[in-house]
Amino acid sequence: MKSLSSKSARQSRGFSLLEMAIVMSMILIMATVSFLSMQPMVKQQHVTNAYNTVLSAMRQARDNSVAQRTSYVVTLDSTTTPHSVTVAPTFVATQGIHPPITYTLPGDVKFSVQAGIPTAPTKTPDGFGVGATPIDFGYTGQGVGVGGKNQIYFCPDGSAQDATGGAGQCTGNLNNGVVYMARSGELLSSRALTVWGATGRIRGWRLYTLGPGGVAWQRQ
Repeated sequence: MKSLSSKSARQSRGFSLLEMAIVMSMILIMATVSFLSMQPMVKQQHVTNAYNTVLSAMRQARDNSVAQRTSYVVTLDSTTTPHSVTVAPTFVATQGIHPPITYTLPGDVKFSVQAGIPTAPTKTPDGFGVGATPIDFGYTGQGVGVGGKNQIYFCPDGSAQDATGGAGQCTGNLNNGVVYMARSGELLSSRALTVWGATGRIRGWRLYTLGPGGVAWQRQ
C-alpha cells in the first residue's frame, strides 16, 4: 500500500510552469536594466578608443620617421566609412620601411565638431583654428597656411611639416593643427588632438563643463 507521504514528496519535486515563467521574467528584467545602465559607459569607451587610435597613429608616424631617418605621412580621412587614419612612409621604395597601415575609428565616432564647442582663437585647443573644421592642419609659423589640411608629414628631426617644397622632402613649412572627434549630437563626448610643427609634439584635449552652460578644453 502506497503511503500518502511518498505521493506528497513526488508532487513537491521540481518547479511549476508558472514558477519558471516568473524566474525567467525576473532574469530578463535584470538583464535589460544592466544593459541599459552600461550603454553610457560603452559609448564613452568608443570615444576613448577613437582618441587613442588617432593618438597612437600620430606617435607611430613620428617615432618611425625619427628612427628610420625618413618622412612619414599621416592622412586623416572623413570620407571613408568608418572614418580612418593612415600612417605611411612617404618614399615606399626605401629599404626596411614599414608598409602603410590604416586604422579605423569605431563606427559611432567621427572626425567632427559639435555645435557648442569653443570657437574663439584663444579658447580652441592650443589656439589652432576656430573650431569650425574637424581636421584642421596646415597652420604655419610663416603665416602662409590657412588650415583645413588633412595630412601631416613627420620628419627625421621630429618636426611636422606640410608638402611645400615636395611631399615628404621636409623643406616646407611647419605644420601646426588640430583634429576633433566626437559622437554625433553629444557635445561632451568631444575630444581633440593638437600637433606642434616645430617639435612634432602631440597633445590631447577633452571638453569639460565650465560653470552653468559653459564648456572649455582641458589637457588630457
